[in-house]
Amino acid sequence: MNSPASMIVTTANQVQGRSVRAELGIVRGLVVRTPNVLQGIFGAFRMLFGGNIATYEGVCEKARQHAYDRMVAHARTLGADGIVAMRYDATELMSGITEILAYGTAVKLD
Repeated sequence: MNSPASMIVTTANQVQGRSVRAELGIVRGLVVRTPNVLQGIFGAFRMLFGGNIATYEGVCEKARQHAYDRMVAHARTLGADGIVAMRYDATELMSGITEILAYGTAVKLD
């Protein structure tokens, strides 16, 4: 999702070859997700046999992408052209309900 014309996002503390002109603050994208009924049934069935649970994997990947997109949108509202020190965090709020947070520092780059 990081095309050349889009925002630069990195887990590093700087962007190689560019200098940070200004730090604009912490930006974040928060999503709370739960699998739908069918995903829950298929996932529970797969747990009986072990291995990777692709149904849940898809739910997690979509949630991460949604949190990432929200973080980038937050950075754009601040006028940023980059995000450094980007991280993900996830917390289970209750059984089957997970909070996914994407966060980093919005910056203006030279």
